[in-house]
Amino acid sequence: MAKRVLLATASALLSVVWAAAATPPITPNPYADGSAQAGATKAAVCFSCHGPNGNSQNPVWPRLAGQNAVYIAEQLHLFRAGIRKNPVMQPMAAGLSDQDIDNLAVYFAAQTPVGLEADPSYWKAGKALYVHGDAAHGVPGCIACHGPLGRGNPAAGYPALEAQQSVYVVTQLQNYANGTRYSGPNATAATPNSTIMFDIAKRLTPEQIRDVASYVQGLR
Repeated sequence: MAKRVLLATASALLSVVWAAAATPPITPNPYADGSAQAGATKAAVCFSCHGPNGNSQNPVWPRLAGQNAVYIAEQLHLFRAGIRKNPVMQPMAAGLSDQDIDNLAVYFAAQTPVGLEADPSYWKAGKALYVHGDAAHGVPGCIACHGPLGRGNPAAGYPALEAQQSVYVVTQLQNYANGTRYSGPNATAATPNSTIMFDIAKRLTPEQIRDVASYVQGLR
């Protein structure tokens, strides 16, 4: 009986995932009016944390190179609104106009992600979770939203994960699991897809978080 309940839960989560894929992101499409050339000028200040062309050398800061512009724009809007809190990013985002955000988003999306490889001790378990999920605990495969190569789904607002810093991914999954990724009275619904991640992350063990974070770091 318990097994059937868990499988039903996993199936229900997948239904939510597929439904959310049809949900438009909360911000307008930055590809429509963003300028990568203008974004390159504005991005210079970002390089001190996020690295040259968005390839962060510090595992605490995310790589932005190759991230889809819809997701970058969405997160900058959330930082600016104080819904996603960070003592560095909030002041940075506060001074950005909507046009600045679109320009930065398309600039970083056009860059090529490079970085570390997956940890050989963990990537196989991470790949199994990424591809197949953990039906016994109601966890769908990450591949359903983030794609086989971790390039995300811009139309649905799902972020790219390829080459992302594993330390950063671990931190964000932990933040989803403990409910601190976003703030405010509607934190779990801050984006069309955040409800999914708050729910899934709570079902992951610390080892699973470590393993899948290592796997996506090596994706190209």
